[in-house]
Amino acid sequence: MIENQNIRVAVDAIVFGYQNNQLYVLLIQQKFGSTESYWALPGGLVKNDESLQQAVKRELKEETNITVNHFEQLFTFGDDVFRDPRNRVISVAYFALVDPSKLKVKADSDADNAQWFKVDTIPVLAFDHNLILKKAIERLKAKLTYEPIGFDLLPVEFMFSELENLYCTILEKEIDRRNFRKKILSYGIIQETDNFSPNKTGRPAKLFKFNQKKYNDLLKEGFHFEIKFA
Repeated sequence: MIENQNIRVAVDAIVFGYQNNQLYVLLIQQKFGSTESYWALPGGLVKNDESLQQAVKRELKEETNITVNHFEQLFTFGDDVFRDPRNRVISVAYFALVDPSKLKVKADSDADNAQWFKVDTIPVLAFDHNLILKKAIERLKAKLTYEPIGFDLLPVEFMFSELENLYCTILEKEIDRRNFRKKILSYGIIQETDNFSPNKTGRPAKLFKFNQKKYNDLLKEGFHFEIKFA
């Protein structure tokens, strides 16, 4: 006979942003009772009347004041029964990719502070959130090689060099820029615009944009996106 369960379900949000050749993650600072304030991933318990997706969007809004429309489920964390010292809590983690320049982060009702951290300067986080973040970074690196998700981290219009730098930064590898450019352009999923970068020095660079419709049409034809580095 199974005893009555006393398990709570939570959600955690890993929101990645990219600016100035740096990968960032959004963290919040909280304080519970007499414990010291700590940094953590945005998240919290799921209400009885909401879905997991609704819960993660609500928690993110309540703690950082931002709205993210698309999340991808990452992993479920609960094998460590003591991951939360207060209760037995199983957390379903979600991650999202955003352009930070479009968002105004502000600690809201459920957090004392909220800010972007470079992924290579992450402090010790609450619970097992460092482990969750590590898993999310691994997923991000892998997906960059088989899905064009990097465009979600860039402005709508971007210089090609910004796309190259994004791959170098996140994958932590140097790339053959000539071959990278040739391969990306061969897919036909990005197009030149009539606009140029606002650089004040040097020759203005042409701006590109991702063609989501073309990519979706190619997928229906069996297209396989692949970017590999030695």
